[in-house]
Amino acid sequence: MMTEHYLEIAYLIAVVLFLMGLKKLGHPQTARTGNMQAGIGMGIAIIATLFLYKKDGVGIDMEHYGWIAGGILIGGIAGLLAAKKIAMTAMPQMVSLFNGMGGACSAFIGLIEFGGAMDAEAVNYSVLNYTTVLACLVVGTLTFSGSMIAFMKLNGNMNKDIRLPFYNILNTVILIALAGLSVCLILHNIPDAVMWIYILFGVSLVYGILFVIPIGGADMPVVISLLNSLSGIAAALAGFIYGNNVMIIGGILVGASGTILTIAMCEGMNRSLTNVIFGAFGGGGGGGSVTGADGVQKIVKEASASDVAVMMNYSQSVVMVPGYGLAVAQAQHIMAEFQQMLEANGVDVKYAIHPVAGRMPGHMNVLLAEANVEYDKLVEMDDINPKFPTTDVVLIVGANDVVNPAANTDPNSPIFGMPILEVEQASKIIIVKRSMSAGYAGIDNELFFNDKTSMLFGDAKKVITDLVGELKNM
Repeated sequence: MMTEHYLEIAYLIAVVLFLMGLKKLGHPQTARTGNMQAGIGMGIAIIATLFLYKKDGVGIDMEHYGWIAGGILIGGIAGLLAAKKIAMTAMPQMVSLFNGMGGACSAFIGLIEFGGAMDAEAVNYSVLNYTTVLACLVVGTLTFSGSMIAFMKLNGNMNKDIRLPFYNILNTVILIALAGLSVCLILHNIPDAVMWIYILFGVSLVYGILFVIPIGGADMPVVISLLNSLSGIAAALAGFIYGNNVMIIGGILVGASGTILTIAMCEGMNRSLTNVIFGAFGGGGGGGSVTGADGVQKIVKEASASDVAVMMNYSQSVVMVPGYGLAVAQAQHIMAEFQQMLEANGVDVKYAIHPVAGRMPGHMNVLLAEANVEYDKLVEMDDINPKFPTTDVVLIVGANDVVNPAANTDPNSPIFGMPILEVEQASKIIIVKRSMSAGYAGIDNELFFNDKTSMLFGDAKKVITDLVGELKNM
């Protein structure tokens, strides 16, 4: 009995550390500490479970410790290598991969527990027990397959968005089939249940794939948040199966925070979640040419690093807008150096952060925090937009869709109504970009042809390095 008390105390400590870590993850200056605290909490929960957990007075069989230790060793090494080797540009892919692995674990728990219930009627599973097991299986499986598709999209292995004929009808039919088959299994109204549970597993895999395949690039931050939420829900369901409080609470925390983040992402794009799932926004395709909304042909102006450096050095206020191109070039450190040099010359510098910039929520915040940019330099969209009319120069590095004026001016644009950084109100606009290619949403940007805009073509790291060099020579 005392062992059970020690286990619950350990779980309570772990949960407190989860909550403290989650709280600190909300601020870049404390995020690293928060991540460490949550990790320590998970470590305590794992160790307590291994050595204190008992069922019917019996702990884990000693012969299983070798397998458990092997799994922990492999997972620990894989996680360590991922944390050390994965570039910041690949962080969204890694998040998707981790979401998928969490879903896969829950799916296997559902498979194992359902098989055990079939083999041992003495367990006396109730309808609620079967419902929990099947929900864990279905949610975990579709989270796994959906996350793998998201990983391939983000990693460039799947560049085209696939939208089957009658896609919404097909997905609805599959969803109804999943629900119907689950009900039959729960009520034992189906022969050869073991075979049908594997069919349910397969159909769930297919549904997860079809769920994510048509969703376009601009919606991937929302999809990652949603899949993260589903992985947490699956973990909580697994916790209910085993009556494990730390799994339940941890899963609920992940599920709830993922849901809140998903809603925030949708608000940041002025879109409903159903529109993201069924609308396939950002699926590529053309949109626009070298003409503005008024039909008048626009001219793209190029600038040199020397001209831009002089312009920014003699400005009073500069706003930098980071985007995925900054992450691709790994230019955050040189950008921070450039900011510091401008400030040393008396220029007020801020960073404008759009809620869906990059490939995952908070991507730009993490990127700049890695370069030790002070948090008070990062200004959210709603706070920075009123300041653009009094800004001398806006430097856009790798951002595209989040500064596209079509969101405000073109009712036919797929991003119309999406809140953007209103950089076109600044006195001068400098865009650092490799080429004139469209953004992740697959549409052209009218800002390129604005009379105030000058293009500075090239790799972001090289371009900003050139700007730093020009400042040093002044």
